[in-house]
This record gives sequence, C-alpha cells and structure tokens, in this order.
Amino acid sequence: MITLHHSPGSCSTGIRFLLEEAGLQYKTSAVNLKDKEQHEPAYLARNPKGKVPALDIGGNTVLTEFQAIAYWIAHQSPERPLWPADLETQVRTLARLDYIVGTLHMRAFTFARVPQMFVRDETAREGLRTYGLDQVTKALGILSADVGGSEFTAGPLTIADGAAFYTLNWAAEMGIALPPNLASLRSRLNARPAGQTVVNEITAPKGT
Repeated sequence: MITLHHSPGSCSTGIRFLLEEAGLQYKTSAVNLKDKEQHEPAYLARNPKGKVPALDIGGNTVLTEFQAIAYWIAHQSPERPLWPADLETQVRTLARLDYIVGTLHMRAFTFARVPQMFVRDETAREGLRTYGLDQVTKALGILSADVGGSEFTAGPLTIADGAAFYTLNWAAEMGIALPPNLASLRSRLNARPAGQTVVNEITAPKGT
C-alpha cells in the first residue's frame, strides 16, 4: 500500500490530488507541521529532509520532492494519463510545474505565508510578507500569460495541475485576486472528484 505523508492544506495536498486523479490505492499518514512533527526522529527516519510530501511506495523506498513524486504517480496509471505523450507538451508541463513549485511557491508564497521562518523581528517579518505578496502577484501574472486560454495548466490535465491546485487555493484562502483564467482553472480543478476529495478534507471541522 502506498502511504502519503501529508499535512492537509500544505503543498502535499497537490500530491493527494494527483493520487486521486490517477486512481491509485493509497493511505495517508498525517504530519502536523505546526507541532513540528516533520522534525521528529520517527518522521526523519522516513524522510531525512524533514518536510512533506513524502510518498512511501514500499520496499523501503520513500519518494521526496513534489516534482519527482508527481512524475512517479503519472507513470503508474496509463489509463488515466497525467503525463502527455508528445515531447512539446511534456516540456510545457515540466516548465509549468517547475515554475509553480520553484517560483510561485518557494520564492513567493513561502515569504508571504511563513515569514517567521526567516526573521524574528516583527517589522522585518511584515516587510518580508509584503515582498512575498508582491512576488505572488507577479508570478501569478506570468503563469496566467503562460496558461492563456488552455483548459488546464499545460493544455490537457497533467501533473502540473497538482501544483496549480494547491497554489491557486492558497491564493484564494489569502484573499489574493486571481487573473480570470486562473480563477476559472481553480474552479475546474476544485470541481473535479479529486479536487472535491481534497477540498473537503481541508475544510472538514477539526475532529472529523
């Protein structure tokens, strides 16, 4: 059985979205990031990097890093293709995926959402948060231009949409206005059965 080490509402929700889209059988193991469970010895024994997502695929093999996990998932379910067949769309998928995770998430949302990870002074935190929000807006504009009128992030539904799923929902949660085409993309992703499963998990009352 595949096990997703997962914190609802974090970037690991994008991997759960892809697991659902691929129709794979899996279970989840909750990692409470606020309580820093990702740094506890039991978790570090599975993933020494001390972060989520991590995907235990059996045989003492644990996959880490969003892009690598997504690529593995895409190749486990050929009847539900998440990896395009033609080279041009493959390259476009990789470009969108890397930009969303590497720039929109890591170089923009990280500063806007958790500036306390980098500085202790509250004034400095506010400055970093403001910088992060500016970078989010800039990155969303670039992504919007790249996506254009496509139905999904790279044309057909691909692993890049797992990354779009969690980042666009972060934007909505923070009250950040999305360009119209990205707002429509978010609605399409959330309306899919996979999206509904993950959204319902995030919004479920505590204790359910």
